Amino acid sequence: MPHAARPTVTLHDVAAAAGVSVATASRVLGGSARKVAPEFQARVLAAAAALRYTVDASARAMRRASDSIALVADDLTTPSMGLVVAAMEREARTAGAFVTVSSTMGDPERQAETVRVLRSLRPRALVLTSNRLLAAAAEDRLVKELLAYEREGGRVAVVGETDLTFDTIAFDNVGAARAMGGFVGRAGHRRVAIFVGAGDRRNMSDRTAGFVAGLRAEGVRASDIELVSCRADRDGGFAAARELAEAGMDGRQAVLASNDAIAIGAMSAFRAACLNVPDDVSVTGIDDLPLASDVTPRLTTVALPLARAGAEAIRFAVGERGPARRLVLAGRLIVRDSLRPRP
Repeated sequence: MPHAARPTVTLHDVAAAAGVSVATASRVLGGSARKVAPEFQARVLAAAAALRYTVDASARAMRRASDSIALVADDLTTPSMGLVVAAMEREARTAGAFVTVSSTMGDPERQAETVRVLRSLRPRALVLTSNRLLAAAAEDRLVKELLAYEREGGRVAVVGETDLTFDTIAFDNVGAARAMGGFVGRAGHRRVAIFVGAGDRRNMSDRTAGFVAGLRAEGVRASDIELVSCRADRDGGFAAARELAEAGMDGRQAVLASNDAIAIGAMSAFRAACLNVPDDVSVTGIDDLPLASDVTPRLTTVALPLARAGAEAIRFAVGERGPARRLVLAGRLIVRDSLRPRP
């Protein structure tokens, strides 16, 4: 036969058994910084043990902010996001907090609903990593949820390009891509393809603009720059490169990929098509993932300080309140083996 459910023991029960006020029992069992006389503390702990009292963590969360920092990310499966999250966790530990993670795939409704649920759990701070927060209007549901969370005492930080008035850590995607485009142009490449990731992402569109600006500054004609849309991952780069190879390359001497994952997929497809990188076609990326220096040939890319962005987001989230801050992180050109100068 099933056992009868154990009666719920409340804080009032513990206080009555210990002969103290509910406030005193709450200070002892709730970890309050306010001092309680050792005699009363001992009586409360003994009563709680005898009654098998357990703290209601959800009720405590409703009363005060927790030690969690909630991360709301677009896609947790990307290698670059893994570097950001790992750095966030390391930095959070130094602040006596921990990181919880939610993925929304960049869908605005899912973002708003996730923030709404998190508000009820009252995390210490909330960090969004998104490249789709484009000039959000004040009436947008997501913005309303974020502003309501801040009014309730929470802190918001955004990793990515946005026009929202929160603390922001952004990358200079235009500058990073312009540096790579200029380098490829100076290396003598005159017919190039740009593998563009999802066009609705701000970082991808900014990198495309930067590539074109850098190439044009070095004398590459606009008519010799082909924009190829693809998924912003390894499979997207592979499919785009395979299609380009099957079409005979059309004289393309270089492929500028919007991120390292696309570039690595492209190199694999060119190899499968018996095209040598970099002798037949040069390939470059952006991000400088750990794999970029392990593939063959090693990938020429622009290193973005992904780990620093994660750490700075936590520092913003747990730091002193003040006017909204904006930190823009620059990239650094890394020249390896996947690009060969042309005469």
